[in-house]
Amino acid sequence: MDHEGLNASLGAVSAQQTPAPKAHRIIMDSNKVVENIYLLVIVTLVSVLQNAFFAQKVERECKNHNTRTSAFERVSCANRNCMDAYPTFLAVMWCAGLCLSQAPAAFAGIIYLVVRQKYFVGYLGQTSQSTPGYLFGKRVITFLSLMCVIGIANYLLVRFYGSDYKEYVETITNAATALLLIP
Repeated sequence: MDHEGLNASLGAVSAQQTPAPKAHRIIMDSNKVVENIYLLVIVTLVSVLQNAFFAQKVERECKNHNTRTSAFERVSCANRNCMDAYPTFLAVMWCAGLCLSQAPAAFAGIIYLVVRQKYFVGYLGQTSQSTPGYLFGKRVITFLSLMCVIGIANYLLVRFYGSDYKEYVETITNAATALLLIP
C-alpha cells in the first residue's frame, strides 16, 4: 500500500472517530444542565415523598375509621388543601431556580415543605393550629414569585438593554432567603 492509500485510510479512520468529541460535548452539556438544577430536583423529589406521606395518612384514617368521622374529614381536607397549592409551589420554585438562582429557590422550597408539614399536622388537631403554617407558606410562595419576576425582568434587561444585574440580584436574594427563617 502506498502513502496516499495509507493516508486515505487513516483519514477514514479519523473521520470515524470524530463523533467521540461531539458525544463528549453532549455529556458535558448535560452535566452542566444537571449542575444548574440538581437542588431543585432534590426538593421536588422530597415534595413527592411528602405527598405520598399525606396520602398514606388519608388512607390509614379511611381504613381505621368510618369516613364520616371528623378525624377523617380533617385529614382529607388538609391533604386537599396541600394538593391545591402544590402545582403553584412547583411552578414558582422551578421558575425562580431557573430564572434567577437555584440555591435560594431550593432553600425556600425546603422551608415551604417544612411549613406544609406543620400546616398538615396542625390541621389534624384544631384548624386554628394550621393558621401559622398557612400564613408562613404564603410568605414563601410570595418570595419565590418575586424571585421569578426579578429573574425574568433581569433577562429582559439583558436582552433589550444589555444591562446585567444578575450578580447583584443573586447576592440580595441569597441574603433575603435567610429572612424567611424569621417567623
